[in-house]
Amino acid sequence: MQATVARSYLYVPGDRPEMLAKALTRGADALIVDLEDAVAPAAKAAARVTVADWLDGLPAERGTEVWVRTNPGALGRADAAALVSPRLAGLVVAKTESPEDLVALDRVLSVAESDRGLSVGALPVVPLLESASAVLRADRIAAGPRVRRLQLGEADLRADIGVTPSDDERELLYLRSHIVLVSAALRLDPPVAPTSVLVRDDGGLRLSTLALARMGFVGRACIHPAQVAVVNDVFTPTSDEVERARALVAAFDRAVAAGDGVMLDASGRMVDEAVVRQSRNILSRVRR
Repeated sequence: MQATVARSYLYVPGDRPEMLAKALTRGADALIVDLEDAVAPAAKAAARVTVADWLDGLPAERGTEVWVRTNPGALGRADAAALVSPRLAGLVVAKTESPEDLVALDRVLSVAESDRGLSVGALPVVPLLESASAVLRADRIAAGPRVRRLQLGEADLRADIGVTPSDDERELLYLRSHIVLVSAALRLDPPVAPTSVLVRDDGGLRLSTLALARMGFVGRACIHPAQVAVVNDVFTPTSDEVERARALVAAFDRAVAAGDGVMLDASGRMVDEAVVRQSRNILSRVRR
């Protein structure tokens, strides 16, 4: 059975035990425990220990994915070595600049997995692209070891490029579409949409998130628990969408079993496998 796609990824500071203790109750499908921007340089070593202890105390069976955002470079490789755990869904790798960054990280992870008796190569990574050069190398980075999907770090990226978005964020359209396209071309999981600073503007957050969903993003990172409900709602198919998708997939499967590669739906629209893939994508987002 295909795993349900996470809709919301809530960032949680890795140096705040009181916030980590509540993180699983915030309604997010996934957490990104942050060891990078949310943690002051002098506190990073202690935060790594805090997160490792918190991971060890997590229940083995839970409905929430847990990812950790590591620091870039050598500090990030130290984060990774310390945090390999069967309770970890994967690593979000801050400021990934090249596939060579991921090759170096892969070597560290492979040793740590072997030392802990885990399957070598099983822990996935999500490169966080935060510079113009990283976006231009997105296809090469996407082909690196362990890459599950790509993610944009737009705060740093906007500063690097000099972009000041308008209300409809049209200035970011190329960057976002490029990551969706590269992900599809490299057969990665669809990307998770970047964060928004709209914490007390549910309407604005909804409009922004709807636009990202139409572009091909399948979930969104959140910087505050108040954003989670809106993001979850946008990425949850409606009952009508689910009913139509199930009916179309079932009818197409019957047509294929009868030896037909195409069919007409109830409205007279020609349906083939490419059309049905959209319906299967909708069903992959149904909460179980």
